[in-house]
Amino acid sequence: MYNVAQVIDEKCVAKKGCRLCIMYCPEANCLDLNSSKMVAEVTIDRCKGCELCVVVCNAAKHEAIEMQAVSATGQLMTHKSESAALGQAYQG
Repeated sequence: MYNVAQVIDEKCVAKKGCRLCIMYCPEANCLDLNSSKMVAEVTIDRCKGCELCVVVCNAAKHEAIEMQAVSATGQLMTHKSESAALGQAYQG
């Protein structure tokens, strides 16, 4: 199990010009602007779980990105209690 970033659409202020998470993400094509919804969007297959986007978003007081656990099969896990611990390595 490992963690990936997930954007909370209702809290994302990309439509107001914020693109901090997209600019600071170290993984190419991981965080992009969804131009139809005007929110940041994570490509789960590319996300390495570094949490830099969370730090940047929280520093801007938006708090629109959360980390969510992904199972070894690549499925997002829905229960908060199933989240991987910070720094927990993928053991699939």
